Order: sequence, then C-alpha cells, then structure tokens
Amino acid sequence: EDMVSKNQTILDSLKVAKKLAKSDSTILILGETGTGKEILAQAIHNASSRSKYPFVGVNFAALSETLLESELFGFEGGSFTGAKKEGRNGLFEQAHKGTIFLDEIGDASPAIQNRLLRVLQEKQILRVGGEQIISLDLRVIAATNKDLEELIEAGKFREDLFYRLNVLPIRLPPLRDRVDDIEWLSQTFIKNFSKKLRRSPFTFSKNALEALK
Repeated sequence: EDMVSKNQTILDSLKVAKKLAKSDSTILILGETGTGKEILAQAIHNASSRSKYPFVGVNFAALSETLLESELFGFEGGSFTGAKKEGRNGLFEQAHKGTIFLDEIGDASPAIQNRLLRVLQEKQILRVGGEQIISLDLRVIAATNKDLEELIEAGKFREDLFYRLNVLPIRLPPLRDRVDDIEWLSQTFIKNFSKKLRRSPFTFSKNALEALK
C-alpha cells in the first residue's frame, strides 16, 4: 500500500514482489533514482517471514570504501586507529534473521565486491581485524540505478557477483514512463499534506496538470 500506482508495469512488479517476499532468495531492484527502490525493498521485508526482525539499509554511494568496510562487517577492538576498545557489530550482523538492503550496489569498489561475493556465497563474515568467522541468517535485497551489465563490460563490476545478486530482478520504471499516474499521485499527495497541515484540500487546474505531465 506504500507503492501508489495505477500503472500496469508497476502493478505487475508489485505482484511479482509479493510472490518473491515469500521466498528467501536474493532480489535485485533496478531503477533510476527516485523510483521507489527502498520503499519496495522495505515492503518486501514487511511482507516476508522475517518482518519481525531488523531491516537494515546501507547506501554504497554515500560512504567511503574504508568506512564502508567497517560499517558493513564490523570491527574488533583496537583493529585500527580510533576503533572502539570493545569493537562493534557491522550492518550484516545487525540484520541477522532480518533483511539487509544494499542500495546503489553499482557504486561498490572492487575490494568491497570481493567481500560481498564471499558473504553471499558463504553467508558468513569476518570482522575487520577479526579472526572468528560469524555465520549469518539473513535475506539480501540489492538495488542500483546503474546498468550493471555495462559496468561488467567496462571491467568495473564482477560478473560472478552480478549473477549472485540478479537471482530475482524487479524493474521499476521512472515517472516519465508512467505519466498516467501523475494526476492520481498529485491528488494523493494533496490529500496527505492537507491532512498534515490541517487545511482543506485543493485541486489542480487542467493547465497545472498538463504542466506536471
């Protein structure tokens, strides 16, 4: 119900997502920025048997490689300068029994890609500076706004990682390909914001709607 659409492509994707939510396989959500990839990932988690456990998201485009490694896999105490004495769980450990959402996976560096491949194959991690293997039980949902097959050809993305991620792909179209949704979406937003702002709803004129389209 968080994915508001009357567009057939979106409705078909939601139908597929509902079926996939019942499985435990890795899902890859493809779509441009702003198409609702994280909302769909959260919805799949909520409709799954793991919904009582954490949904943990990480954006690969937002963190540097060095920071990302310790964020994802955690670290042992004193493993690097500034590290907490007691160490820390990484995002993979925090998502145990739940779902981890790997957003903008196309921005992952080669080193991180290598480690991710191992996690997907073994469902195990090793903390930064650690020696003990930690077993995990979680579901992986990845998303990207990039063409991963193009990145593979350019030598920027591992083909074996792509096949591990691309088990169950779902594509979300951009708004320009679902113009039929614009009028309905605008009415939905007006209704929601009017309620929040405690003001009476208004309507767009025909000219305003055409401008939006």
